[in-house]
Amino acid sequence: MRSGKGFIAALDQSGGSTPKALGLYGITSDAWSSDEEMFDLIHAMRARMMMSSAFDERVLGAILFEMTMDRAVDGLPTAQYLWERKGVLPFLKVDQGLADPDGGVQVLKDIPGLDALLTRAVKAGIFGTKMRSVIATASASGVRAVVGQQFEIGARIRSYGLVPIIEPEVDITIPDKAEAERMLLDEILGCLESVPVDSPVMLKLSIPTVDDLYRPLIEHPSVLRVVALSGGYPRDEANERLSRQHGMIASFSRALAEGLSVEMDDTEFDRVLDGTVASIYAASIT
Repeated sequence: MRSGKGFIAALDQSGGSTPKALGLYGITSDAWSSDEEMFDLIHAMRARMMMSSAFDERVLGAILFEMTMDRAVDGLPTAQYLWERKGVLPFLKVDQGLADPDGGVQVLKDIPGLDALLTRAVKAGIFGTKMRSVIATASASGVRAVVGQQFEIGARIRSYGLVPIIEPEVDITIPDKAEAERMLLDEILGCLESVPVDSPVMLKLSIPTVDDLYRPLIEHPSVLRVVALSGGYPRDEANERLSRQHGMIASFSRALAEGLSVEMDDTEFDRVLDGTVASIYAASIT
């Protein structure tokens, strides 16, 4: 993960984002009558992507939803399939969503049962975790609250031998995005002072307005890797912006599945996914 060329596939849509993801894939809400059926459908989509010939060495890691970790792909537990069949490091989304907006940010909701989940993750062969907060204005106190909480929970995660992906997303639509990102950089650098080199974190950040703003994080010895979320940019724009960030790699979700359809036969599915993987890979190796 530290030196490999490639990107991370974000396959962690949860209950709130699953219907939209399925809709983009061509499966409308009348195709299921329960959450269980809905999650069966999204798992089939994720498994199809993982089993595709295009899901290859260009993919360094994959972020999974809890129910994906608990299911199987081609007869193997998902994390085991990813590592043993594909050489892809599995990550687990551990957050329970966002708290209500307060002070221009949304911190993480409480995560009841986190220790039990982390214990299960270790047993399943998970490499790391992911948790997402949101920054919607350049508020020093708000950014401090988001980053402080992320690193506090990250320390618990690191105690299990897992690598936390800390994700304080800056909303790409806000007018003071560049200022919020400068505040974010300073807060993260301060928190990294207490992170030992032999127990690193990863960072998942919005693609910055100022190119290469996050180079101090990319080069920091306590940071295993800095990855980018697409944040709502169309894939081509996200790739173009990412290609200007040296050392930052992609961790795209919607942009990765863009253009795929349940109606495609396997040949067409693999062809479209291969083109997507190639474009994201190219943007990630600059």
